Amino acid sequence: MNEPTPEQLAAGEAHGLTPAMCARLRGDTPDELQADAVAFVEAFGTPAPPAPVYRSGGPRGSDVGSTRGSVSAGAELYRERHGLDEDGKRPEKKPVPTSNRNPWQANSYVLERR
Repeated sequence: MNEPTPEQLAAGEAHGLTPAMCARLRGDTPDELQADAVAFVEAFGTPAPPAPVYRSGGPRGSDVGSTRGSVSAGAELYRERHGLDEDGKRPEKKPVPTSNRNPWQANSYVLERR
């Protein structure tokens, strides 16, 4: 497509035409270009304004903004919420002693000896 001339741009932008639409205007004088721009708008209308851009994810939560004020404070908050120590590792848990029986075993009968 051809690039619009400055005269075409001046005539078309006064009527709300885009640069691509302005390149299609025909005429040798500014008055002819103005008349062609008016005819173009009457025939095809002006382009619709762009649709608003909506951000995905919705509004920010209360914990998104930093209330502590620094990166190190944010890292500390992260470690606190996720149960991590200063090195970023989970503290080792001591194993819980268990007996050698199945915890899901049903004790609904008694074995009798005869």
